[in-house]
Amino acid sequence: MEKYLIIANPTAGGGSARRVIPEIVRLLDEAGLGYQLEQTERSGHAFELAEQVALAGCKVVVAAGGDGTVNEVINGLMRAEQKGAFPVALGVLSIGRGNDFAHGVGIPNNLEDAIRVLGKDHRRSIDIGRVTGGKFPQGRYFGNCVGVGFDAVTTIEVSKLPRLGGFLSFLIAVLKTIFLYHRGPLVQIKYGDQILTQNVLLISIMNGRRLGGGFWMAPTAESDDGYFDLCIAKEVSQWRIFTLIPHFLRGSQDTQKEITTGRAARIKITALEGTLPAQSDGEIISVDGQSLEVELFPRHLEIVTKLAEKK
Repeated sequence: MEKYLIIANPTAGGGSARRVIPEIVRLLDEAGLGYQLEQTERSGHAFELAEQVALAGCKVVVAAGGDGTVNEVINGLMRAEQKGAFPVALGVLSIGRGNDFAHGVGIPNNLEDAIRVLGKDHRRSIDIGRVTGGKFPQGRYFGNCVGVGFDAVTTIEVSKLPRLGGFLSFLIAVLKTIFLYHRGPLVQIKYGDQILTQNVLLISIMNGRRLGGGFWMAPTAESDDGYFDLCIAKEVSQWRIFTLIPHFLRGSQDTQKEITTGRAARIKITALEGTLPAQSDGEIISVDGQSLEVELFPRHLEIVTKLAEKK
């Protein structure tokens, strides 16, 4: 088996990835890397392929797509590990919309640079999370984030938009969501030794720093420090949402009185009134759920990146 298995999602980036795959092949050939490339054919296929090749002894699985593709590959690798496979390293070629996971762990967005990183084979280990509830009572792993409330509804709206840049798509969807979702559920959030009960607009549980290609939900987060960074916004008026957007673009939202931040390795969210729409790495995981639990697995996933392991 070749060292690298490239799992390419041709539907990533609203379908634009299909035109990029030949360029990936050319660059890999020029770099002289031993690889096999498989294209996904349906939702969940990247999960299946990653699990299969990990069990077969592949050394590095490379997700060529966006955050959703990366998420499926992470879940496939974790499933294989649970079945007895040796841990497999993850690489990423960013050809999706947001590419927030890759940005957060130091993988270049440019394909030539990213393939050069693969060839150098520098490794570091990062934390990953698992969210349980909603559509996944058995749990689903994630690399970048879990979002409850506003950003989950925004994710649904992004999927309805024509192919645009990741940040532009998310910004347009945010503006639409202001008029669709501004009455948040009453929730109880347990994190660390804290308990917070309030009506919330959004809850972002971040392993990475940003989502939507430019919204800095946790600008100082580190993906290998053993904690999630939380950003919780209480229910506010529609006008106030508009005025908060620039703060999320700058990462200065923690200066605003409606925002609560925190850090924890385990979080439990319970809807006391209403429901919990939620997304993880850009994929909808709950529409009308009542409870979500999130836990962190410290430095559990090895990635190929330009950043060396922290000492």
